[in-house]
Amino acid sequence: MIVSDTMWMPDLSQAPQRSKYEALALAIREGVAGGQLAPGAQLPPVRELAYRVGVTPGTVARAYRLLVDDRVLVAGVGRGTFVADRPAHLPPGLTQDIAQHMAPSLMADFPVAQGEPGYLVSPRMPDMGQGALMVRVLGQLAAAPPDTLMRYPSRSTDVAARAAFHATLDPAAIGPATVDDIVLAHGGQNAVVLIMQTLLHGPQPAIIVDELSYNGFRSAAELCRAEVWSVPWDTEGPSVEVFTQLVRQHRVQIYCTAAEVCNPTTRATTPARRAEIAAVARRHGVHVIDDDCYSRTQRLGPSYRALLPELGWYVTSPSKSLTPALRIGFAVAPQSCGPALVRTATGHSFGVSQLVCHTYAGVMAAPELPQIMAAVTARIAQDVACAVEVLAGHNLAWADGAPFVWLTLPPPWRAEAFVDAAKAQGVVLKSAEAFVQRDSRMVHAVRIAINGQVSHADFRTAMQRLRALLNAPPARIAV
Repeated sequence: MIVSDTMWMPDLSQAPQRSKYEALALAIREGVAGGQLAPGAQLPPVRELAYRVGVTPGTVARAYRLLVDDRVLVAGVGRGTFVADRPAHLPPGLTQDIAQHMAPSLMADFPVAQGEPGYLVSPRMPDMGQGALMVRVLGQLAAAPPDTLMRYPSRSTDVAARAAFHATLDPAAIGPATVDDIVLAHGGQNAVVLIMQTLLHGPQPAIIVDELSYNGFRSAAELCRAEVWSVPWDTEGPSVEVFTQLVRQHRVQIYCTAAEVCNPTTRATTPARRAEIAAVARRHGVHVIDDDCYSRTQRLGPSYRALLPELGWYVTSPSKSLTPALRIGFAVAPQSCGPALVRTATGHSFGVSQLVCHTYAGVMAAPELPQIMAAVTARIAQDVACAVEVLAGHNLAWADGAPFVWLTLPPPWRAEAFVDAAKAQGVVLKSAEAFVQRDSRMVHAVRIAINGQVSHADFRTAMQRLRALLNAPPARIAV
C-alpha cells in the first residue's frame, strides 16, 4: 500500500481467523499506531488499494467505513480518506508529545469525524444551548461543598437523577413506576447489557431481535454469550407466528425491540401487535426490553413495560435528545425485578458518578430546558424535511422526532455499492448490513443519519448528491 510518500504493504495473512476487511482494518490500525501512517496522510482510493492488495473494492470500502466509524480515519468531502489528525482534537493542556505516546484505543475516543460535512453515519445532536447549560450546571456543582463529591456512587447519591427522570415519565406509556424501579446505567447501551446480565441464565441462553434492528442488541448478547435469533416484520410489526416458533424452539429468555421507533427503519409496532406479542411473552415467560432512546413527537401506544408489568423493561437515555456526552441511561424495571438489577449495576461499577448524576439533575431542573429541547427537535425536523423534499419519489421512511431516515434503494443499486458511491461523493452512510444478522436475507437500503453538528446547507448538498446517484445508477453495479 502506498500512502503519501511511504511504501507500506500490509500482510493480510497475519490474521487468518479474520475476514479480509477486518484484516485490512487491523493492518491500517497498526500502521497508524506504529507511525507508518502519519496523521493527515491520505489513503489510496478504494479501487486503487483493492487492486494493490488483491481484494475487492467492497472489502476496502468496508474496512475504511469501519475505521471512519471508529474515528481512526476521516472521510473528507470530495477529497478522499485520511488518517485522523488526532492532536488537533485533544483536550486543552494535553501536549502533542504526550499524545504521540497514548494508546491507540484511548486516542480513538477523541472525536475526529462527526463534524465533517457529509458524515451521516450516526445521529448527532445539534447544540441549541444545551452545551452552555451544562457548563453552567457544572460551574454550580464546582461551588458545592467538596464532601458531597467524596463518596462512591450508590442508590443514595443518584436519587436526585432518578427523581428528575421519574418526573418525565408518563404512566400511560410505561405503566406505574416508582423512583425505586429506576436503575441508572452508563448510557442506554449499558442499561441493555445490565438487564441481560440480570436475566440470562443457563448454558445456552437465547434472545430475539427484530430482523432489522439496532446492532447494540446483538453486541450486548455477544458479551453475555447468548444466541441471537431474528424475527421478520409484516405491516404491523414482528410476526406473531414466527415469534412464537422462535420462543418455543430456542427457549428464548429476552426479546429486544424498539416499539415506537425501530432503528433503522423508523417503523413502529402497532398497538394491536404489541398486545399480541405481549400475550405470547407472558405465556412463555419471555422478558421484553423496549428501547425508547429514539422517540416520536407523539407516542403511538404503550410500551411493553405497560403491557407486561411483570416482564417488561423500559430503557432510554438523553443521548438522542440532549447530548451523548452526558453518559447516563435509565432502565425502568418490572416492580419485582428492580432489586436484582440494582445488584447487577452495583457489581458492575458501583453506579454512575455523582458528577454525572448531579449534572443531569441540574440540567433537567433548568427553566430553559423545554425551549432548548424544542429547538433541538425543530433543527432535526428541518433536516428530515430536507431529505424528504430532495429525495422525493424514492422509497423513504421517517418518523417525527427520529434523527434519521431509511432509504430503500431502487434497482439496480445494491446497498454496499451505493454506500461506496456515496462515499466517493463525500457522503458517508450506514448500510443495511449493519442492522441484520450475518445470515439474514439481503436488504438493499441505507440509513441516513441527521448530523446536527454540520450546517443545514451542507446537509442539503449531501442529499442532492444522493439524489444524483439515485437518478443515474451505473449500468453495471460492482459489489
